[in-house]
Amino acid sequence: MAGHPVDVHVGMRVRQRRTLLGMSQEKLGEAVGLTFQQIQKYERGVNRIGSSRLYEFSKVLDVQVSYFFDEMPVNVLVGRGGRGRGRKGMAEEGTPFVDDKDPLAKRETLELVRAYYKIDEGKVRKRIFEMVKAVGAASKATKLATAAAAAAAAATSGRRKG
Repeated sequence: MAGHPVDVHVGMRVRQRRTLLGMSQEKLGEAVGLTFQQIQKYERGVNRIGSSRLYEFSKVLDVQVSYFFDEMPVNVLVGRGGRGRGRKGMAEEGTPFVDDKDPLAKRETLELVRAYYKIDEGKVRKRIFEMVKAVGAASKATKLATAAAAAAAAATSGRRKG
């Protein structure tokens, strides 16, 4: 069971940073005096993280406390009954909540970023970056061309029947 949207977002940010650093839940738990099960509950947003605990996480994960609230969704204060009602103007600009399909929240993405920054030579890193962008663009272009061809075939097929 997930908790309040803010707790879910903060937990997701803890998980992203921990994974980006290559740190296990167990190691993070040891650093702040918790079990890995407690870390799991925090990361899923089931348990709310208190301010002192959030401060400890920020020190261990080497980020400012504000990091955990970065990219906060606009719908946090208005999406749930109770405290958020009538306070639409208090929400800050942000992004909508992401679901499990968000590529930025995937372990694969975080591992890719970590591996990318292990490459010491800036020129090599830049070439890899450009290559990945080119492959992504080519893949998208192929997908669009295939969809356009399918739509054209369907339109032609529809004309013949009529």
